[in-house]
Amino acid sequence: SYFNVYFPNGQQGQHRVDYKLDFYDALFEKANERRKEGRKVIVSGDYNTAHNPIDLARPKENEQTSGFLLEERIKLDEIVAMGYSDSFRLFNQKPDNYTWWSPRGRARENNVGWRIDYHFVSNDLLTKVKSSYHQPLQLGSDHCPIVLELE
Repeated sequence: SYFNVYFPNGQQGQHRVDYKLDFYDALFEKANERRKEGRKVIVSGDYNTAHNPIDLARPKENEQTSGFLLEERIKLDEIVAMGYSDSFRLFNQKPDNYTWWSPRGRARENNVGWRIDYHFVSNDLLTKVKSSYHQPLQLGSDHCPIVLELE
């Protein structure tokens, strides 16, 4: 099963962060139902959360910013604990790999970004994952395309 999702943004306040966390729970409950049916699952999209400090240019400065709040990051830890893997990090453990840049302050030009777009794959699909990478030079949005190649 393939889910292509835009996850809620929590920037407007705690009520939106709570909504965002509830959205994660509801979506992955549905994804896990598919897994119980024997299906392999991919959940792709703009998660609006940078998982780890390596996933944004300025982690210390953003610890109190939605998108890098501890409770949001723990939610991604829970997804991993459910048996999903961040496909990009299977192939690339290096810093400075982002998928979104603020349209202000020449952030993209200076690569001051966030990695908030993911292909999480159920672990029973890992043997089929050939590659996963970003295309940061592709312009046209404040995000760049992310690619998942399967056998």
